[in-house]
Amino acid sequence: MHRRSITEVVIGAAVLLVAAGFLAYAIANSGRSTASGYTLYARFDHIDGLGVGNDVRLAGVKVGSVSQERIDPQTFQAVVGFSIRDDIKLPKDTAAIITSESLLGGKYLSLQPGGDEAILQPGQMVTITQGSISLEELLGKFIFSMTNAPKPGEQQQQPASPKP
Repeated sequence: MHRRSITEVVIGAAVLLVAAGFLAYAIANSGRSTASGYTLYARFDHIDGLGVGNDVRLAGVKVGSVSQERIDPQTFQAVVGFSIRDDIKLPKDTAAIITSESLLGGKYLSLQPGGDEAILQPGQMVTITQGSISLEELLGKFIFSMTNAPKPGEQQQQPASPKP
């Protein structure tokens, strides 16, 4: 009886050790970074689909992540805070654009640097922005325009032109 309980304890410890190894591997390869960086901010009219933890990319390469989202009570715009790696220095005329990964995928914040010689400092605002484009809104506009289009064989009524 005593021998059986020691075997069970050893096997249980081995299972826990393997589970801890899987957990450590998952954390190390999750894409999350604990590296330090600096924070910048940007204002948007719409940030549909962008969330805390989403990627910030420069030329398609992940250089940071979205760290906060809030509403400015004066302008009612969304203010997004995002961290950037310390080795990335962005010009003041950098543009921040919310972009879709795919039709069904999530959103990320794309940075497009400008040509200004002045560099954005930590805590500053990126002033050139383009908000999220809603696929549902675009489809709705398309469907509405198609339902109001003249049917084949119908003539559109032209506004009466004034006679000279």
